[in-house]
Amino acid sequence: MSSLKNAISRRAHKERAQPSSRKKFGLLEKHKDYVVRAKAFHKKEEMLRKLKEKAAFRNPDEFYFQMIKTRTVDGVHKPESQANKYTQEELMLMKTQDIGYILQKLQSERKKIEKLTAVLHSVDNHPSNRHIYYAEDREEARELQSQASESSVTPPSGDIPDLIKRKTAASYRELEARNSRVNQLEKLYMEMSLKKELQKKGRKRKLREDELVCPTSKPVYKWRSERKR
Repeated sequence: MSSLKNAISRRAHKERAQPSSRKKFGLLEKHKDYVVRAKAFHKKEEMLRKLKEKAAFRNPDEFYFQMIKTRTVDGVHKPESQANKYTQEELMLMKTQDIGYILQKLQSERKKIEKLTAVLHSVDNHPSNRHIYYAEDREEARELQSQASESSVTPPSGDIPDLIKRKTAASYRELEARNSRVNQLEKLYMEMSLKKELQKKGRKRKLREDELVCPTSKPVYKWRSERKR
C-alpha cells in the first residue's frame, strides 16, 4: 500500500508571495528564512546565558598577568605596545632568515630563466638532429651532404603551426615576467642586506654627495676602521 500511496501525484504546495499592497515592506519571510533567524536567535540567547552563569560563579580573587598588560578603550581590550618585544640579537637572526629566503628565491628564479632561455633558443634556431652517415665514395658523400643541407633549412614563419606560435609567445611573456621578478628580488636583497649591516655594531656615517666617487641615488655609508684584536 505504501508504494501505491507514493505513486499518486500530489499538488506541490507553494508559499505565497508578498501581496502587492505590501510591496514596500520587501520580500515576504518564508519558513526557511524563519528557521535560520530562529536558530541565530537561540544561539545568541544560549551564549548570553553561559556568560551570565560565568559572571555569577566567577572567582573574585582570580588574577592573570594579561589583566595588567591590557587596557580597555571604549569597551575593547587592547594589549600594550610590543615594539621592544625582541632583543637586538633576535631581530638580527630574523633578518638573516628573511635574507636567506629571498636569496633562495632569487637563485631559483635565475635557474628557471636559464632553462627557459635555453629552450627558446633551441626552438628559434631549429637545430637538426645529429646523425652520422657513412658513405662509400665521394659522390654518395656529396649526395648525403646536399640532403642534410636541405633538411636543415629553417621553415618559413607561415609553415609554423599556430599552436606553436602561441606557446612560444607565452614562453617569451613568462621569460619577461621572470626577468622583472629577478630585478625586484635583487633590489629587495640589496636593501635587506644594507639594513642588516646598519644594525651591526660600529660607528658609521652617511657620505655626502661631494664625497662620493661614483654618484648614485642610493645612500652610501662608511664605517670607522677599528683595530681587531
